[in-house]
Amino acid sequence: MNENVKQQQSTMLDTVKLIISVLVLLAGIVSYYYFVQTSIFLRVLMILASIPVALIIFYQTTQGKRLWDFFQGSRVEIRKVIWPTRQETIQTTLTVFVFILILGIFFWLLDFLLLFITTSVTS
Repeated sequence: MNENVKQQQSTMLDTVKLIISVLVLLAGIVSYYYFVQTSIFLRVLMILASIPVALIIFYQTTQGKRLWDFFQGSRVEIRKVIWPTRQETIQTTLTVFVFILILGIFFWLLDFLLLFITTSVTS
């Protein structure tokens, strides 16, 4: 029972933090449009300052920590990928270009043939 109450309090606290995070971000955006007389540099700075504050608040929620763990895992997986060498990349790119060129010529000839047949039949 006590654990269930603790879970609900944690969820409620996370919800409050998420709302505060969104409100901080919205405050930065609204301040950009509210302070029209202020220089553009300061207005952009207000938005740029609200982003890290909102992210810090978001990180302190369960969802924020799960998202951070996901990004960390993604970085590990990216390092595991065997990326193609420069030569393999160039060969694959040239193969695709040649294939597209051949298909382009094929469809151009097919279009020419169909146009010839259509004009022969209708004339």
